[in-house]
Amino acid sequence: MARSTSGDSLLTRVMRVLEAFGPEKSSLTISEIAERANLPTGTAHRLVTEMVSFRLLERDPVRGFRIGTRMWEMSLRSAPLLGLREAALPAMENLHGVVGQHVQLAVLAEGEVLYLERLSRRGAVVNVATIASRLPTYSCSSGLVLLAHGPAELREKVLAGPFARYTPQSITDAARLRRSLAHVRRHGYGVAPGLIVASSKGVAAPIRGSDGTVVAALSIVIPLVQDHRPLIPVLFATARSISALMGADVRTDDFVREFNPSSAS
Repeated sequence: MARSTSGDSLLTRVMRVLEAFGPEKSSLTISEIAERANLPTGTAHRLVTEMVSFRLLERDPVRGFRIGTRMWEMSLRSAPLLGLREAALPAMENLHGVVGQHVQLAVLAEGEVLYLERLSRRGAVVNVATIASRLPTYSCSSGLVLLAHGPAELREKVLAGPFARYTPQSITDAARLRRSLAHVRRHGYGVAPGLIVASSKGVAAPIRGSDGTVVAALSIVIPLVQDHRPLIPVLFATARSISALMGADVRTDDFVREFNPSSAS
């Protein structure tokens, strides 16, 4: 594989170009791509031109370039994630009809929260998560659920910090994060009150796979001032129905104990 004078492989440079794009900057010029990917402008231009020919990137009719449709097509070939999304979407739509704000589906990916689906409504509370975006585990309700049930080594890594402060309510120390994770394990769901957007609150429940492990998190995002407790039973019921479709045995003692809204707080 051809390498640049810096020693980076072609694949490494291609990945840096793709990672230059984000939810906050979905279209970029060649100079912006070069700057974000730490590449010479000429190199960025040659890579982008070839990536356009493979539809990994496409020309934006207004400005520069954006991620191409082939990337979306290739992502849909990930059978486990596609199966999860297809299983979850009808139940999410029903939950969205009850909540009337945001409903989201997320998984753990490379130590971060990756959002696979989001249902929203015009006029809903501010929500920074978008489909295919990522957030730190300690900053959102889905992340708290996935971290509480995830690998021990990941928990220790996150607990060691550092923590970014997004709002005055953000989790910025290990002691508070430990308390939040203990809440997930004790009550079966995670709450993120104003952690990343001061006016919003996230509430998430785990989704289990056929082997009983947590494979995803189902979350709602509502106004911070709204009491989330009346929504816990329907959130649990929805997560349980999706888990059943994923092959989980929802009759087990562990599952019933986890989805017990009687101690909601």
